[in-house]
Amino acid sequence: MTGSLTRRQVLDLRVHAQQLDRTSGGLDDTAVLDLGVQDTGPDGGLWALALRGVDVAALPDGALSTVWTIRGAPHLYRRADLPEVAAATAPFSEADAGKRVYDAARPLRAAGIPVLAGLDSIAATMRSVVTAPMVKGEVSARLTQLLDDPHLRYCRPCDAVHPWEQPFRLAALRAGLELEPGTSPPVLRPVPGLVPSADVAPRFDVVRGYLRLLGPATPQLVAGYLDAPVKDVQAHWPEDAVDVDVDGERRWLLAADADRLDGVPPASGTALLGPFDLFLQARDRDLLAPDRAHAKALWPVLGRPGAVLVDGEVAGVWRPRKAGRSLTVAVEPWRELAGAERAAVTAGAERLAAFRQVTLKAVEIAG
Repeated sequence: MTGSLTRRQVLDLRVHAQQLDRTSGGLDDTAVLDLGVQDTGPDGGLWALALRGVDVAALPDGALSTVWTIRGAPHLYRRADLPEVAAATAPFSEADAGKRVYDAARPLRAAGIPVLAGLDSIAATMRSVVTAPMVKGEVSARLTQLLDDPHLRYCRPCDAVHPWEQPFRLAALRAGLELEPGTSPPVLRPVPGLVPSADVAPRFDVVRGYLRLLGPATPQLVAGYLDAPVKDVQAHWPEDAVDVDVDGERRWLLAADADRLDGVPPASGTALLGPFDLFLQARDRDLLAPDRAHAKALWPVLGRPGAVLVDGEVAGVWRPRKAGRSLTVAVEPWRELAGAERAAVTAGAERLAAFRQVTLKAVEIAG
């Protein structure tokens, strides 16, 4: 093995790789945009970029694009990168496509339709329907009229027939569609001239991206993040990945990152991470939150909180309460916070309020 890392060193490495220790930067040199920045909730993609030093208020119109990619979730990317992103985030294989669409694969296979062909069929239909901005519900209704039965399902809560959700989302980028920023329900619109690239730069490779930003990792961890089969991840495993020991477990890093380990400084600073920040997306959750009660609080089935990151460690969770133009941030620390740490949490809440363009009413720290 190349070397040995402790849990603490892994956290330091991730903070540095994800630039959470950075105070300023632009879109071009923001590493998380290579893999995609999940844009879920009011403290989503733009807040994640702000925490990494990007002046999001000064971004040029159209510099970013929101598309459904990994796990069918909305992610932010640089608009100029979309052709390579479309290729890099597509399923690796027929088996991978079947896993990513979950139960929607069964009716397709029963009808003798390969899942990849099914995604292409939905994409072609979406492309013909969405020629101008269109609300998702209207797109869904139109597709219901045009698609064959294997692409449709009965939705009990709505008492109606809809296209399956995951194929709908995963086909949108194949159709050259993006989401209008800030729309709820989502509005889809065409990206003129978008065609997946035949060549993808290594920095957009999703397996490499996970190893670079959330490593050291195993094929199983990467597969969990992508919702892909482990065999497909292993087949796309980078040749320049080197193995390291993490508290007795064999994991892998990209060789270039392993060569820089000695230069990674201990993580410092305090940040209020959004619920879906990439730092919290690692599939080795026991490394991030070894205490089971803490893990349960950080990743509940519904209603995820944000995380209070102090010097590279999650020190608690936080939730926003908005009333009109005011914001209260409620913090549940997992340990006693020192005076300077409490002040840093308050400063983080003030920054969040400024980001949301509201007034900070209070910071309530339990205990």
